[in-house]
Amino acid sequence: MTDTASPSQRKKTEPRRPSLRSRLSQVAAVVLIDALVIWFVGRLLPLGYYPLAAAVVGVASFVNLVLLSRAAYPLRWMVVGLVLLAMFTLYPIAFTVWVAFTNYGEGHLITKQQAIDQILKTTYLPEAGKSYRWTAFQTSAGEYALWLIDADGVGYLARPGQPLSQPQAGLGALDAKGIPTAIEGYTRLNAFQAAADPNLTSLQFGEPGRTLQIRSPQEAAELLPLYRYDAGQEAMLDQQTGAVYANLRGTFTSPAGQELRPGFIEAIQFANFKEFFTSPALRGPLVRIIAWNFGFAILSLLLNFSLGLAIALLFNDPRFPLKKFFRSLLILPYTVPALITILIWRGMLNPELGVIDRTLEALFGWAPPWFTDPGWAKVAILLVNLWLSYPYFMLICSGALQSIPEEIYAASQVDGASGWQQFWSITLPLLLVAVGPLLIASFTFNFNNFNLIYLFNAGGPPMAGTPTPAGHTDILISYVYNLAFSGSRGVNYGLAAAITIIIFFVVGALTLFQFRLTRTWEEVGENV
Repeated sequence: MTDTASPSQRKKTEPRRPSLRSRLSQVAAVVLIDALVIWFVGRLLPLGYYPLAAAVVGVASFVNLVLLSRAAYPLRWMVVGLVLLAMFTLYPIAFTVWVAFTNYGEGHLITKQQAIDQILKTTYLPEAGKSYRWTAFQTSAGEYALWLIDADGVGYLARPGQPLSQPQAGLGALDAKGIPTAIEGYTRLNAFQAAADPNLTSLQFGEPGRTLQIRSPQEAAELLPLYRYDAGQEAMLDQQTGAVYANLRGTFTSPAGQELRPGFIEAIQFANFKEFFTSPALRGPLVRIIAWNFGFAILSLLLNFSLGLAIALLFNDPRFPLKKFFRSLLILPYTVPALITILIWRGMLNPELGVIDRTLEALFGWAPPWFTDPGWAKVAILLVNLWLSYPYFMLICSGALQSIPEEIYAASQVDGASGWQQFWSITLPLLLVAVGPLLIASFTFNFNNFNLIYLFNAGGPPMAGTPTPAGHTDILISYVYNLAFSGSRGVNYGLAAAITIIIFFVVGALTLFQFRLTRTWEEVGENV
């Protein structure tokens, strides 16, 4: 069959070509974006932020493709959202995975070359090193120079980064001590003026490899680099003692165990994961933390759901008076921000001034040690979480109960079913069909409920004898936070990232199991 469409019809069906002005605008936008990316990446690379630089280049390449390719035209309307998704969701996930396989943490925050450069700046005074008497001079811009006099009375001018010199011009007359009364461009400082600037003693004068530094109010000494880097051995050599500091997991370490700081970021493969599963130091607190983590999530889910369901059943009775009024009161905890509620509960349970503790002491002469006893601390955590969560379950259960047909209950009454039989055989099974996914989400939320643990008692009371900071009410996510940000032995981002990945797989496996158990993913008409 031949094509019978007229030329005018074919012209209408062809995609419209962008105008020259539109193409120039796109090219200008791409050039501007690329210029900003090149500038930003140029700032990141000297600082050693290679993962972030790679992510920025990748996102910029995608934007270039979308803006310049006609095939990717539909993506132009989503490019901003996709860029934000990549930088604020995908990149943090990828970065966490990368950190988990490195020693990134306290003392290991920079690149290897940056660490080598810092270590090589360390100097020492050799036995044959010369010492000088010094006098400080300063320019109007704040730059310093030293006039040095050696043991033979010979004078030298020393500037930072320049070799010692004996200038013939620009010097004023020498005083009785051999010090110029003036140097062109500089003002002579007296001893009090020089002592008033603490930065003067940290400056190094002279050329690299032969520097001088002020050691006392009267003496400046010639210093030499203490360490030399041997790329063949991948080690630092101490030029004073001859000790060899080999690279051990990102830290130059001597055979005696002495370490040079700073260390540097280095890939250590699965060492963090291996430490998590096999380290005797971590095994003790981790077993208790994991057990409490599961216990907290399960008990919170059971208690919160049970109380919310009980209240919903109570108000589902049409004979209950003033239902709207009482429902409004019971939903109040859900309307107050959790942050404020947790802090209020912490204050009410305070052993010194808390209203709950003072009331219990007045009535019974004793109040539970909510913050010092591990058992009572866990009870307090569950109690606060119950107050925060039961209104949510009351709401969803109330809505789900309304969807159960009354005819089912009427039929069961005809068959002689009791109230408990109706609840266990009708109400609960049909209710779980509706709220099952929400129960799974609640379990997952409580498994990682960092805010409650951290704000109420920061995971306390602390466990005794643990090599890493851990508390009796810590869950895995709060324990990871302590490792990464508030560890007394230094932060350990690599181990914390590894534990985070393990938590992800644990929660993911549990969620998948619960979804399959409750058949949440089953199609509506699958078995019809």
